Amino acid sequence: MNRFAIPALVVAALALAVWSFWPEGGSTSTQSRDRAENASTITVFEARPAIEVVRLDAVGSAEALRSITLYPPSAGEVVAVHFSAGDEVEQGQVLIELDARDERLALELAETRLADAERLLDRYTRGGSEAAFTPTQMDAARTAVAEARIARDRARIALDDRRLVAPFTGRIGITEIDPGDRVSESTVIATLDDRSELMVRFEVPEAFLGQLSPGTEVELSPWSALSREVIGRVAEVDSRIDPSSRTFVIRARLNNEADRWRPGMGFQVRLDLVGESYVQVPELALQWGANGAYVWTVDEQSRARRVLVTLVQRKDGQVLLDGDIDVGQAVVLEGVQKMAEGRLVEVIDDEFLDGRDGVQAYLDALR
Repeated sequence: MNRFAIPALVVAALALAVWSFWPEGGSTSTQSRDRAENASTITVFEARPAIEVVRLDAVGSAEALRSITLYPPSAGEVVAVHFSAGDEVEQGQVLIELDARDERLALELAETRLADAERLLDRYTRGGSEAAFTPTQMDAARTAVAEARIARDRARIALDDRRLVAPFTGRIGITEIDPGDRVSESTVIATLDDRSELMVRFEVPEAFLGQLSPGTEVELSPWSALSREVIGRVAEVDSRIDPSSRTFVIRARLNNEADRWRPGMGFQVRLDLVGESYVQVPELALQWGANGAYVWTVDEQSRARRVLVTLVQRKDGQVLLDGDIDVGQAVVLEGVQKMAEGRLVEVIDDEFLDGRDGVQAYLDALR
């Protein structure tokens, strides 16, 4: 036999053996293994619905619960001033007195005339002797009594008008009036404020109409001490929208029993209002590129898709996004550095990241 024949036969036999045991076209398990070796492994998070919380900052101005400018009820000479600037005065307390000598005399005269008229009428009616007088005389006597009473009451009012009294309890301001000054009904005596509570007035855009109602809490910080935050409550909501500014007026009630704040003070007002509905994903999923923010999602064919988004809000490690993302869609959380458009991916541990607790556990594990 030719010396080359035996090696040739051995090679042919080995080739035949390999061919006979090789699966035709490759097995399914081998193909799956090849696909897995080519796919990028990732973890995903299911996009969830969330409502935007809009933090509204406004400028407010404090007003007293009740505030008036005091004027004298009549003209005359001031004979006494019974207050000092800053005093707390009680309702009904006399603040100033005017010369009232003429008014006292007028009241005495009116009371004397009333007494005379009543005596005359009593004489006509005493002892059942009305028949001795004509009906005209009786009517005149009764009319005289009624007119005398009216004159007496008017004299009392005129005398009362020689004093200025506090219409409610509050703090009184500075006065320029001294005893001896002559005043008229248009002379300003002082201001009076009930500042046991303040009403902080501010404006809100019309887009939030209906979200604020009496009782809603607001955060208030005086501009003089922004770190000192106090809580007020909405007391009044205006019924109209300003057509020029497209805002409406809110008045919030602020307790001021400690008399810490003053009418006219400026306040920073903060409100948390409800905005639009968006999708929410962990902040770790948000990426940035030349065209702005984006996330990686996984389609039905397990392929990566890059989706441009707009960042709406950050909130406790989560982000609210606006873009072509649906609630329930898988968003890549870990493995984004291996992503490319259309790349085959393999999701691992997708149940591990189901919900906020899972995401927090995952982030804790990374630390």
